[in-house]
Amino acid sequence: QVQLVESGGGLVQAGGSLRLSCAHSGRTFRPYHMGWFRQAPGKERDFVAAINWSDGITYYADSVKGRFTISRDNAKNTVYLQMNSLKPEDTAVYYCAANRPSWPRFRLAADYAYWGQGTQVTVSS
Repeated sequence: QVQLVESGGGLVQAGGSLRLSCAHSGRTFRPYHMGWFRQAPGKERDFVAAINWSDGITYYADSVKGRFTISRDNAKNTVYLQMNSLKPEDTAVYYCAANRPSWPRFRLAADYAYWGQGTQVTVSS
């Protein structure tokens, strides 16, 4: 069973930065993509960013493009989300996710088979 462990959330002022990390436990697990989603209270879980585990191609939601950067370290089985120029509307629980090696889609929560526990990001104005 693949497990994802996240870290790095917290409280930051608007304009500040945070970096989230997510490590997966499967030594031989090679997801097609790993992604980040976020969910604010009373809202759906929304796509933030994804990265192709093999070639490193990245994808972003329009709301974070130019401010957030997703990256990976294959040797450490870890994906990162660097968040800069944070805004109060970025406040949410952030979830790391991984999809199966044979599943190429990545923009929907339903595309992912494995999830982290979530980490709270709060941006104060």
